[in-house]
Amino acid sequence: MFRNRLLALLLAVCCVAGLSCAAAAAEVDCDSVYCFSAEDFSGETPIAGICITSLPDKKVGSVMLGSRILVPGDVLTAEQAAQMTFSPRLTEFDIFDSGDLELCFGSSESALADIQSRAAEILHDGKFPLLLGGEHLVTLGAVRAMVEKYPDLHIVHFDAHADLRDDYLGAKLSHACVLRRCHDLIGDGRIHQFCIRSGDRTEFEFAAAHTEMHKFDFTGLAQLTEQLCASKVPVYLTIDLDCLDPSCFPGTGTPEAGGVSFLQLLEAIRTVTKANIVGADLNELAPTLDTTGVSTATACKVLRELLIALDKGWPGFQV
Repeated sequence: MFRNRLLALLLAVCCVAGLSCAAAAAEVDCDSVYCFSAEDFSGETPIAGICITSLPDKKVGSVMLGSRILVPGDVLTAEQAAQMTFSPRLTEFDIFDSGDLELCFGSSESALADIQSRAAEILHDGKFPLLLGGEHLVTLGAVRAMVEKYPDLHIVHFDAHADLRDDYLGAKLSHACVLRRCHDLIGDGRIHQFCIRSGDRTEFEFAAAHTEMHKFDFTGLAQLTEQLCASKVPVYLTIDLDCLDPSCFPGTGTPEAGGVSFLQLLEAIRTVTKANIVGADLNELAPTLDTTGVSTATACKVLRELLIALDKGWPGFQV
């Protein structure tokens, strides 16, 4: 059981780190983890409940080098990742690694269409999509698929930035506009934002009229979760890792001072996942901006805790 749990987590972390899942899987025979390349993915994920998809993105961000998935040798080896992310609190659950999704470089709309298609396949198979970015714009592709299955979808958004601009430097498909484009799909009162501490005047004016915004921390999250649980509405969780303070997570493209700690984020994840979470993403790690590896290690641990929190007794967990 120990080796099964370790491998399950190792494969999940390898997916974040861009490391070889197949090589890790070859060392242990584990029936609870399914690992395939993107080419192998056919929309069928037998037994597995959570389906992880990596969305590499190497394009340049608005402030510094754009966020992306790690490539082999960037910071961590698979062994190091496993050592840092094993937890005795892991329970046995099933993960399917559908590999990296090759995105069209230079065309945001084409990339979003591919993300939407992959998320729709996962949902059609009755599974839980967990997407790993990449720039935060990847959320829009997933939400487009989500609203087709869940027209009453709510979004819980952890981020340093409001991401509510109508356009950024003339582009309406930007990480700075992603929640605004999500609002176009789901409307007023269904986007709940936390840790926000950066935005322009128009974003805060828009939020006051159309979203529920909580600045700086997770104040109000427990009360919101109670409401979401009572209504049983489907919820999509999007976590931009720059919600963390740069002192513990400097490796991101647009760091903002005054963020939350790792333990605060951990508690928030454990709180909000009591609601009917039907999909999630984790994004905006830029490993080359933190050569110490601290940000990468933190991102791996956030993924670990998110997986544990999402384990709700598959296949009994209904999405």
